[in-house]
Amino acid sequence: MSDDKLLPLRQKIDAIDAQILDLLNQRARVAQEVGHVKAETNAPVFRPEREAQVLRRAADRNPGPLLGTDIQTIFREVMSACRALEKRVVVAYLGPEGTFSEQAVYQQFGHAIEGLPCVSIDEVFRDAEAGTADFGVVPIENSSEGVINRTLDLLLQTTLTISGEVAIPVHHSLMTASGKMEGITRICAHSQALAQCNAWLNQNYPSIERQAVASNAEAARMAGEDNGVAAIAGEIAGQKYNLQTVNAHIQDDPHNRTRFAVIGRLRTAPSGRDQTSIVLSVPNKAGAVYNLLAPLARHGVSMTRFESRPARMGAWEYYFYVDLEGHEQDEKVAKALEELRQNAAFFKLLGSYPLGL
Repeated sequence: MSDDKLLPLRQKIDAIDAQILDLLNQRARVAQEVGHVKAETNAPVFRPEREAQVLRRAADRNPGPLLGTDIQTIFREVMSACRALEKRVVVAYLGPEGTFSEQAVYQQFGHAIEGLPCVSIDEVFRDAEAGTADFGVVPIENSSEGVINRTLDLLLQTTLTISGEVAIPVHHSLMTASGKMEGITRICAHSQALAQCNAWLNQNYPSIERQAVASNAEAARMAGEDNGVAAIAGEIAGQKYNLQTVNAHIQDDPHNRTRFAVIGRLRTAPSGRDQTSIVLSVPNKAGAVYNLLAPLARHGVSMTRFESRPARMGAWEYYFYVDLEGHEQDEKVAKALEELRQNAAFFKLLGSYPLGL
């Protein structure tokens, strides 16, 4: 009886699927035409501001019942597949495969790309600078542990610019090859992950040695090869290295998130909802920072982040990493930036880019 009711519904779904397939290929053919036009002017294949606009519009127009975030996931993959018809973008990230960095890559670019896992954040920058990769994705800050200092230092030195940002929830699980802790002598993870799970580990496994390794995915690989090792990693890494979960979501902060920066040589045009990142330094005298930032208030530009780092060139001198609302081409932002350039002892524009979705 149920089959009699399901059959016409399934036939309706099949008919809709055929329409979707036809429309997808219509879109792909138009995307190929766009690619031919871009080739004539040597325009970049990936335009983050355009893709951000498409994703926002899709969510805003979505009538349901599908969630807006699910609609954006579908559209992101459609754009990724269409983009790959022009050129398969190469994206470097902190590897090995299975890291949260790889997850951030797919969240920004979709899956129709070529991922290039790197052994360090430094190597991600080198590959993007050398052109081995079109873009790099690097962690920039964590909601629990703060900024990733190495990334900030490299942003100061590089000729690359930031063209996008991605924020993903970070859920850590304790994993082993057997799904049990018997015989485990070491718990391995990236130092940030160990810190983010410190209270839980102290309560549950205080006597087991903790070892910091290059990444959580590397810890998962080690646990897959050594029955004496447990790894703290995400679900993707656990699946890749055939691990079983002992305890899920062991991070001390249930709302733990990591923000990633997309780096490359692309200067992004305004998308309508953007952010600008800069680095400043000031003379070492009273009131210097206050006076330097005064143009922001004068031109009505909101500062969303302010982080200091030692300049490493003298006692008590600092670089200030600042995020501003708006794009460098917005009138009020442009005026504020011009004053900052004139007043700062050091000024560097790291990039203007769409706010993460």
